Amino acid sequence: MMRLHNLKPRPGAKHRRKRLGAGESSGRGKTSGRGGKGQSARSGSSIRIGFEGGQMPLIRRLPKRGFNNASHRVEYLPVNLDVLNRFPDGSVVDEAAIRNAGLANGRSSGIKILGTGELKQKLTVKASAFSASAKEAITRLGGTAEVVGK
Repeated sequence: MMRLHNLKPRPGAKHRRKRLGAGESSGRGKTSGRGGKGQSARSGSSIRIGFEGGQMPLIRRLPKRGFNNASHRVEYLPVNLDVLNRFPDGSVVDEAAIRNAGLANGRSSGIKILGTGELKQKLTVKASAFSASAKEAITRLGGTAEVVGK
């Protein structure tokens, strides 16, 4: 029977720490893998990323021009039609209901219903966006596809 006291890692999963400065023939002798002299050979040395020894860093030398659309991007969480079958016939399915059912997780600008799969219930679906095939499939069964939050 497996208990906490007899758990152990698989063979080969754990390695001993490489001991530095253990003689020339150890492979990590003399300078202990730190190269020759200089700032990086000293104890307590750490140079931040992008530091160029006091020279003006590349990121500050390059001109900053233009427009970046990344901060204005609209990102929807995709939800396929076939997963909406778990809601009862005639129910109202909105973003809160979809998230509570665990069908969409994470941060986003909203939810987009996609037309993958087959819908079997008549539902009132409220979402930020719909694909053309999803909207058509929902209305074909007598349901409604309402765009919210635009």
